[in-house]
Amino acid sequence: QVQLVESGGGLVQAGGSLSLSCAASGSDFSRNTMGWYRQPPGKQRELVATITSGGTTVYGDSVKGRFTISRDYAKNTVYLRMNSLKPEDTAVYYCNFRREVTSVAYWGQGTQVTVSS
Repeated sequence: QVQLVESGGGLVQAGGSLSLSCAASGSDFSRNTMGWYRQPPGKQRELVATITSGGTTVYGDSVKGRFTISRDYAKNTVYLRMNSLKPEDTAVYYCNFRREVTSVAYWGQGTQVTVSS
């Protein structure tokens, strides 16, 4: 059992920046991939970025070059730095934790990011 708590969502103007964080607690955290997914209103949930236990990163095409994912292994925390934000980045952003051995996954409650034009 893993609990995920996101923070850092809010309102920002187009072209601005915002940082999200997600802290995991509750269980063994060895060999896990953490990341971010988002769901714009009326649309399907989509990949933003993930980072594995080995540090390998994957980014969704729409955020490449603008967003950066990182993690602090000691703190069991994943971060997302979002630059050059666009109105189409507006969505609920969800933190994800997936055990690499079993593929069991956990989700945070989501945090709203709104980019105004």
